[in-house]
Amino acid sequence: MAFRGTFDFTLDAKNRLTVPSRFRAALADGVVLAKGIERNVALWTPDAYDAQIRAALAGRNPASPQARELRRFFSANAHDTELDSAGRVAIPAFLIEHAALDREVVVTGAGDCLEVWDRDAWRDYNEGLTGRITDITASLDTSP
Repeated sequence: MAFRGTFDFTLDAKNRLTVPSRFRAALADGVVLAKGIERNVALWTPDAYDAQIRAALAGRNPASPQARELRRFFSANAHDTELDSAGRVAIPAFLIEHAALDREVVVTGAGDCLEVWDRDAWRDYNEGLTGRITDITASLDTSP
């Protein structure tokens, strides 16, 4: 399933996030909450998260310092959990801190995962991204 869209939510007093209802079936077999590369929290299916790690490490010497650091980053900064009966996930404190999440959050689709952003941080990031998108797409042009 492709995760698309932008949704405003509020974390409850126990730092639980209600997952958008259209994505709950895709996450029914488990959820991996992980530090995003940017200041966000990513929600993955376990299989997609494992595939992301494999792709990031593909072709690297597994004993190299960089490969070890990547493996460590992806493994130590992830948390396996499940949706509760109300379709919520509790976000651990270390991920709340990483993403500087306040109560008002945005859940954004990122293709193979969802991302949770502080609402103000998302607004600022998305405005900057919108301003850079022409340059980004031009830099990816592979035509001869």
